[in-house]
Amino acid sequence: MELSMRIRIARQRARMSQEALALQLGVSRGAVANWECSMGALPTTSRLGRLAHATEVRFEWLATGRGPMAYQAEPEDIPALDAELVHDPDERRLLQAFRVADRHVRRVLLNITEAQLSASGKRSA
Repeated sequence: MELSMRIRIARQRARMSQEALALQLGVSRGAVANWECSMGALPTTSRLGRLAHATEVRFEWLATGRGPMAYQAEPEDIPALDAELVHDPDERRLLQAFRVADRHVRRVLLNITEAQLSASGKRSA
């Protein structure tokens, strides 16, 4: 699904008109219409972050189409406004495993990776 369609879905899901969203983001209605057009210009990353916040969808979903659309705040859940995109398949697998692991397994994984980080820091010193 293209970004333009995800923007439209997010806006409609939030029950906002193009004009209401534009007003909240400080842009013209035409800018929002342009973003929702498959051949139109794309919003900047910072505007995309504000758009995700205004429509209460996850930034990662809005920007890439990956992950769940809805943002449901949980105690340890942090919105991905400053997301780092993962391109390495092994890193992606590790992140996926970490995200579904229980607290004990997460602690073990963190201990292993932090030990490796400490060891590599000592080697480079």
